[in-house]
Amino acid sequence: MIKSELIDQLAEANPHLYHRDVERVVNTILDGITDALARGERVELRGFGAFSVRHRPARVGRNPRTGESVAVKEKHVPFFKTGKELRERVDASRESNPEIA
Repeated sequence: MIKSELIDQLAEANPHLYHRDVERVVNTILDGITDALARGERVELRGFGAFSVRHRPARVGRNPRTGESVAVKEKHVPFFKTGKELRERVDASRESNPEIA
């Protein structure tokens, strides 16, 4: 599912809301999460999961085409850890519907 499909699904489930309002809400939530991560904060959505920022130290990588060593700078990357309820729900859906796997 992509963002536009999520917005469409939410708009269908809430016919009393305009599509543009649903889109604005989704964008506001995602922007809030993004802004918090940019500030180095952790965002926790109980039962769903937690977004955080992890530090990746500088390292020596390899150019896959030439095999040449390449210096990779340190960086901070977003990280998501699933919540217990989400993990259990996904696992249960896989068990009840094996063709998804």
